[in-house]
Amino acid sequence: MDRNMTAGEGRNMTAAGEGPMSAASTHAVGAWTVRPLDGDTWDAFAELVERNGGVFGGCWCMGHHRTPDGISFHAVPGIDKRAAKEELVRQGKAHAAVVFDEHGLAQGWAKFGRLDELPLLAQHRRAYEKDDPVLPDWRIPCFYTDTRHRRDGIARAALGGALDMIAQSGGGTVESIPELVSGRTAHGRFLFSASVELFEDHGFTKVRRLGKWAWLVRRVVEPGATAGRAASAGSGADSQEGRR
Repeated sequence: MDRNMTAGEGRNMTAAGEGPMSAASTHAVGAWTVRPLDGDTWDAFAELVERNGGVFGGCWCMGHHRTPDGISFHAVPGIDKRAAKEELVRQGKAHAAVVFDEHGLAQGWAKFGRLDELPLLAQHRRAYEKDDPVLPDWRIPCFYTDTRHRRDGIARAALGGALDMIAQSGGGTVESIPELVSGRTAHGRFLFSASVELFEDHGFTKVRRLGKWAWLVRRVVEPGATAGRAASAGSGADSQEGRR
């Protein structure tokens, strides 16, 4: 079976994967406020990306999405990634928990989505597919934090917000591939998927190692409204921030 197929193609959809994303409430985590990426927050999200040079050489957080032809947007020559991202957002096909400061400026995010929305693995695909994994309902594949605010708790707030939004949208099995940082020097600017330790703080369990430091982690999120807030409020700073 193609591990990059949509959830609907690969298995029967669970309740978590049916219907549109439900409206997610804004909530505060310390000095930060977390809001869903949608038409109302698009301009703030876009300003953050442009403030940081398009993010990772102009990525616009388009990794893990695929075109109608089934390929990565990054493989399409000359594509306007900003316009493509905005179109997905306004169609309700691209999601993130966006973290705002007290001035209303976006300072970071955690991208999340159902498997059919984020079917592509940017890294560790061969190792992931090796043991014929059970496909999840949701993925949280990457994080980004403004370069001036790393280690300020933004990734922690974003992850908690993403889990709350997933819970409000029906819950289900959530996976990610973060990196273990304990016992080594790990630079936050390279941790696109944040740290294993941060995910463990939010109730995730290590499933298996996919790389030297990379681990597949999973958690089942029950339907509800506060799946990530307790862990998000538990610390003002992250062990390592994520970036993409």
